[in-house]
Amino acid sequence: MGDSSKLKRKPRQRRCLRQLTSLVGISLALYCLLFVYSPPQLDNGTTPWFPSRPSSIRLTPELLNNLSLREDECKAAFLGLTKEIDDTVAKGPFTIKKSGHLGPVQGRIKDGQLYIIHAQRRSDLSQDMLNARTAALHQLHRALLTSPSPLPDTIFTLNTKDEPFGTALQYSRAADPSMASKDPSTRSLLIPHFAFWSWPLPFITSMRHATTSITALEASYSNQWHSKIPRAVWRGTSWYNSAHSPRLRQNLLAATRNQPWADVQTLNWTSRGSGPDGATAHGKTATNALDVSEFCRYKYIIHTEGVAYSGRFPFLQMCKSVVLTPPILWMMHTTHFVRPVYSGVLLGRDKKGWKPSERARRAWGMGVKPEEANMVFVQGDWSDLGETVKWLEEHGDVAEGIARRQRELVADGGYHSPAAEACYWRAAIRGWASVARTEGDGWEELGVPFEAFSLTLDNEA
Repeated sequence: MGDSSKLKRKPRQRRCLRQLTSLVGISLALYCLLFVYSPPQLDNGTTPWFPSRPSSIRLTPELLNNLSLREDECKAAFLGLTKEIDDTVAKGPFTIKKSGHLGPVQGRIKDGQLYIIHAQRRSDLSQDMLNARTAALHQLHRALLTSPSPLPDTIFTLNTKDEPFGTALQYSRAADPSMASKDPSTRSLLIPHFAFWSWPLPFITSMRHATTSITALEASYSNQWHSKIPRAVWRGTSWYNSAHSPRLRQNLLAATRNQPWADVQTLNWTSRGSGPDGATAHGKTATNALDVSEFCRYKYIIHTEGVAYSGRFPFLQMCKSVVLTPPILWMMHTTHFVRPVYSGVLLGRDKKGWKPSERARRAWGMGVKPEEANMVFVQGDWSDLGETVKWLEEHGDVAEGIARRQRELVADGGYHSPAAEACYWRAAIRGWASVARTEGDGWEELGVPFEAFSLTLDNEA
């Protein structure tokens, strides 16, 4: 009797074991799918899109304006925001060299306070350069004051000029690795543009102001994207070019002259001005400048870089419009959110020998499919700009998808919000402090407290 019951239990035990094994296998598969799986990679090693936020995270106005989010809250709310920081830190330690009063700003963070060690005199800086420096230091100071937890002590170098150089916190870096410094110890750790604090131009004023204006304008279109102006818009100066693209703007003007699909104009100054793309420069006025939000009324926006990066680029990222640009040469702190499709793919020329340049491929790989893209890269000489606009007009659903994905990711994702800016600055400080080393003697000096420095007439530490 006992032996018989044991025999009957064995098949049941085997069934239970099989069921348990199946459950374990399913659980492992789900775990891998949800937590281990990573999206497919582009040629340049970037992911084609970012995963969804946890369902518990809601990007409410209260969150987006909160300057005191904890580090874990920042990471959960703004996925992928600190990619530029993480990539720089991954390169390992670097050495900070003492620059002196003729070099960029050097400062110290100690016990949560900001001190200035070296800085150029006001008389050595143009008003634009002084504005950029003042704004950047205020941004950094605000991030320190609003931090919910102590930030590490460190010494930093801050470069607020247009073009990156040396090892510093700065606004841009070369997208193409071959354009970067050959010194393996050089680091560019990117920071938010000074416009996030203020840009004293009447058509911008600040990122917060522009965000409000652009959001209101885009809301006025609701689901009527096709009612936007079906032209490609640009305003700027013809001479403000990079050494890497010395005729970029002149070629744009030639390619769009008298074209019905283009609203491209050189700024008309009432008298000679020196601003690259502004409405005013040292008291001069450009009569045909557009408020930055007005660009979003157009289906297509033409983007041109200047000597290096273009400070207007983060604003264009907020529009539900298709940005058309040659492959971007300079990375700003949110440029890595760009998912480009090349014009040759749209025009069907990628299978007929059309290829992006070596420089573009090194920086951006071969791009993504139209249904994944949020920006369009055209030929560097603008030779296919007209054909690309025509193709997008004939394929309105594709064009709207590209425009929608840009605004959904950057603007609706809150990546240019006050909270994201403060989160980014604190991450930059933590990242910099983890790998920065000082060289030589003299670094023991504390420096001038920022509060005093900001009130000093000559601003000389």
